[in-house]
Amino acid sequence: MKMVFKSKIKWIALFVLILSMVSLVVHLSITRLSGAYSVQSTLMPFNGFDFTASIFASQSDRFVINKKLWGPVKSLKSLQPYANPRSNYPVPSERNNGYIYAKIFGGFEKIRSAICDLVTISRLLNATLVIPEIQESLQSKGISYKFKSFSYLYDEDQFIASLKNDVNIVKSLPENLKAARRRNEVRTYKPKRFASPNFYVKEILPALKKSKIIGLLLHDGGCLQSILPPSMFEFQRLRCRVAFHALQFRREIQMVGQLMVQRLRASGQPFLAFHPGLDVHAELIQYRRAQMIKQGILNGELGVDSQILRDNGSCPLMPEEVGLLLQAMGYSNRTVIYVAGSETFGGQRVLIPLRAMFSNTVDRTRVCAKQELSDLVGPEIPLPLNPFQPPPTKSEEQLKEKWNMEGPRPRPLPPPPERPIYRHEKEGWYGWITESDTEPDPSPVDLRMQAHRLLWDALDYIVSVEADAFFPGFHNDGSGWPDFSSLVMGQRLYESASSKTYRPDRRVLEELFNITRDNMYYHHNYSWKVSVREHLNKSLSEDGLIRQSLLSKPATFLSHPLPECSCRIPSAEVPKQVKGNDGRFLYGGEDECPIWMKHSQEETHLESAMAEDGSNGNTELEFENDGVEEQESDDNAGKSSLTQLHMDQDDEWDPND
Repeated sequence: MKMVFKSKIKWIALFVLILSMVSLVVHLSITRLSGAYSVQSTLMPFNGFDFTASIFASQSDRFVINKKLWGPVKSLKSLQPYANPRSNYPVPSERNNGYIYAKIFGGFEKIRSAICDLVTISRLLNATLVIPEIQESLQSKGISYKFKSFSYLYDEDQFIASLKNDVNIVKSLPENLKAARRRNEVRTYKPKRFASPNFYVKEILPALKKSKIIGLLLHDGGCLQSILPPSMFEFQRLRCRVAFHALQFRREIQMVGQLMVQRLRASGQPFLAFHPGLDVHAELIQYRRAQMIKQGILNGELGVDSQILRDNGSCPLMPEEVGLLLQAMGYSNRTVIYVAGSETFGGQRVLIPLRAMFSNTVDRTRVCAKQELSDLVGPEIPLPLNPFQPPPTKSEEQLKEKWNMEGPRPRPLPPPPERPIYRHEKEGWYGWITESDTEPDPSPVDLRMQAHRLLWDALDYIVSVEADAFFPGFHNDGSGWPDFSSLVMGQRLYESASSKTYRPDRRVLEELFNITRDNMYYHHNYSWKVSVREHLNKSLSEDGLIRQSLLSKPATFLSHPLPECSCRIPSAEVPKQVKGNDGRFLYGGEDECPIWMKHSQEETHLESAMAEDGSNGNTELEFENDGVEEQESDDNAGKSSLTQLHMDQDDEWDPND
């Protein structure tokens, strides 16, 4: 009996020992795995060393793309880019009605939209277009002597060559017309952004035929109405050829932009681009509204209720709100998020909540070295520094004199010491808008920063178009002005309609966020996440396209170039056709793709299927998705036309042009 008892004790001790060993092995494995993840948890600033080695884990620790979060939208895979003419489209004749030259004012978005309209007008009037001047990038702004106005941002030779079958384009005027322009003998027009084709045919064409030259000043981001009648669909396709094929950034910008994309994908995982749209101050809006009311452009009161505007969806989504939405969709906290347009109101502090939720949140300054950015700018003459000078402090005698002149006694207690004057309150527009009724002329530093901003926006544009997913903090949904996010969404829709491009309705999202504000202790419950996912998933597909066609397209055609600039490959699922009240197609009105395009797509699908079959044995981990509805993986989105490089060099600046 005693021997049996001792035997049982031995077996129990052996069992406990084995269990301890197994537990130790499991804990060591978990620790090793978490250590591998921690290498990817934070993106470090680029410091000139090997970007991949210093930021990401080894090749063996890469993650597989999660089909449920990054895969294409299945219902839109049959849409393909096709902006070629569909009807008789003669090549322009060298003998035409004359020359059109233009000056374009505004930022990146207005420049890009205005150039497309300008080419279309030149075709409509059968005129030769002179390469337009971009006022933000003239040499008077202090840019490098290496660049002309247009070539500071875009490739001139590519622009001319791509449109040779559409419009005659020259780099400068003939000598006799240059002299007439210097003598101010050329008639100049300031067309509105929504000018109709009849305006140009009836008002401008006769003057063009008479003098052989006219000038256009474009301020509002365009010079032609967005939606043209069906008989002018070829002009809409011309807009697409200009925006998505002819307007290529100069070679140096494309190289840096493509390098940024490669670095963001160096870990083997996809990345999401986010544009906050927080680059307009409330006080500046008030100032502009006051001007417009005074000029009769706008009817309404000067006061604005910010809460009403938020409830109407008129305000940008804050970065922390976007972070909550992405978490609700199931994006992992290791997701790489690229913030475009990082010079936002409030600076980097407004991005702190987003970085707290997604540690791999980066911007241009963390993906590029300073030298790479300075090389884009080129050699510039140093400008004298304009250091901030606070208002002069009053002496003790001046303070006493002011106190003695305050009035009869008894007097109230002296006021508390004035708070310090912060630099941002006296510099730039904030200083004059709070202390003066007139806007001062920008300083040389301001002008140069405006020119540099065009380059930074170009880099952000390349990355946003190439991103695996794009989320706009603000986009044109009826506001009436071209904006960065809308142009990105339009190009992504054209190049790869099935890519993950969110088109949220900010009014719906504000209602959802109001639910969380009503209860201080509210945590995201399952029903709230389901509501967010349902809305954002709809925004990715037909529902989002229909809404964008209703609201965005009437303001900016490039934000929604469907159905004019796309074709549809026949599939088993017949698309629904939706028409608006005006009879135009909101969705489903695309032409059938040509036969050669069908064959190329079939070959692409076959190659993708073979690649997927070859990778079925992969056992690597996926990103967590928290129950998001599964979609098919991307077949082959293709390269963006933005990354086609050209080796042509810019010509010297013509001082007489």
